[in-house]
Amino acid sequence: MSRRNVYLTLASLVLAVMLLATQCPPAAAPTPTTAPPTAIPKLKITVATDATWPPFEYVDETSKEIVGFDIDLMKAIAQEVDLEVEFVNVAWDPLLAGMAAGQYDAAISAMTITEDRKKQFDFSDPYYNAGQLIVVRAEQTGIEKPADLAGHVCGAQIGTTGAMEIEKITGATLKTYDTIDLAYMDLVNGQIDAVVADNPLAIGYVNLHKPKLKAVGKPFTEEYYGIAVRKGAPEILERINKGLKIVLGRGIIKQLEDKWLSKPAE
Repeated sequence: MSRRNVYLTLASLVLAVMLLATQCPPAAAPTPTTAPPTAIPKLKITVATDATWPPFEYVDETSKEIVGFDIDLMKAIAQEVDLEVEFVNVAWDPLLAGMAAGQYDAAISAMTITEDRKKQFDFSDPYYNAGQLIVVRAEQTGIEKPADLAGHVCGAQIGTTGAMEIEKITGATLKTYDTIDLAYMDLVNGQIDAVVADNPLAIGYVNLHKPKLKAVGKPFTEEYYGIAVRKGAPEILERINKGLKIVLGRGIIKQLEDKWLSKPAE
C-alpha cells in the first residue's frame, strides 16, 4: 500500500471515530445521594411520682405496678414523642426536693402549678383543673365552707396546696401527714375533724370509706395540674408539651376520667 493510501485510511478511521462519538449519548451524571431525614432519637427519662394518690397514682396490690390517671397520661405522651420513661415511686417531700435539685428529669404526681414551684423547676402546659375540697365524717355538721374549719383540726398531706389552704384559715389547726391515706384514716377514726385535698382525690376517698365520710360544699379553689420538668432541660420540656398537646387534642382527659375517676379509689 502506498504512503498516500495509508494516510487516507488513517484519516477515514479518525473521521469514523469522531462520528461515533457525536452519536453516542452523553454519560449520565452521577445521581447525588440524599441522606434520609434524621429520626428523633428516643430519649430516656426518669419520672418521679408519689404513688399514694389514687386514682392519679398508686401501687396496684396485685401487680405491684404503679398505675393511675397520671401514669396512663405520661405513657400516652411518651409514645407520641419517643420518650422512654422510667417511673420512680418517691414520697412527696423528697420528690419536690429531688426535682429542685435536678435528681429526676420530670415528675407527674397530681402536682398543682404554683409560682413558688415554678422557681424551682419548670412545668408543662396544664392538663387538669382540680380544686380543693373538704371531707368530714358523715355525722359532722356545721362545716360547709373553708371558714367553718376555724376551731377544728384539719388534715392534709405535707407540702400540698391543701395544707397551704388550711394555713390561710384563721383559727384552723393544720395537721400534716406524709401520705394522704393516713389523713383519711385519722378522719375515719375521729382523730381529726376534716381533710382538705384535691377534688378528684377527695371524692375517691369518700367513695372508698362510704358511708363513714362525706364531701361538703364545692371545690373552693381553681388549681391546674402540670408535669414538672427539671430546670435546664428544654428538650425534655419541649417533647412533653408536644406529646401533651397531641393527646389532649384526641380527648384523652375524658377517656382517663371515664377509666379512673368514675370508680372508687383503691
